[in-house]
Amino acid sequence: MMMLGGLFLCLAFFIVFYLHAIYEKQVENQGENLDLIVDLLTINEYSRPGIVREETNGIVIHYVGNPGSTAKGNRDYFESLKDTKLTKASSHFVVGLDGEVVQCIPSEEVAYASNNRNYDTISIEVCHPDESGKFNKDTYQSLVKLTAWMANKYHVSNKNIIRHYDVTGKICPKYYVEHEDAWEQLKKDIAQAR
Repeated sequence: MMMLGGLFLCLAFFIVFYLHAIYEKQVENQGENLDLIVDLLTINEYSRPGIVREETNGIVIHYVGNPGSTAKGNRDYFESLKDTKLTKASSHFVVGLDGEVVQCIPSEEVAYASNNRNYDTISIEVCHPDESGKFNKDTYQSLVKLTAWMANKYHVSNKNIIRHYDVTGKICPKYYVEHEDAWEQLKKDIAQAR
């Protein structure tokens, strides 16, 4: 009888391990659906401190606040801070106007984007074509895929996908603060993509 119990326990462990491996492969494959460009910042005290985060409790969505700018241009601005020393700023990812995603910082490290939440969140800056701050179709689709991928990878619940506004009260991402219904729709689209 004990031998049969041990056999069932081994079988249960195998099933759990197998299902976990399938889940991890699905999460990994989500990232393959993105136009992901890894262009990491140089480690420096102004934009990439090189500090490993101990936990991931949320994902913070931002907008770049500079209409018509590119993902690469925003990444290069973060890189330039090591020389200009104007401020401390960065993001893990920047989603561009053509749907490209530039990764600036490894997702396990700290980025300077979300104030007191820098140490437990992943930050995503999003480009926008005009002053309204509304994301275009290609940008929006890539943001949904990227956020779903990161949320699945780090087991972040949809309620912990937040705006910069939810951390500090800053009107960021502008359109999705001023249009609460658009923010709720974005969260629904992310949940559906998971």
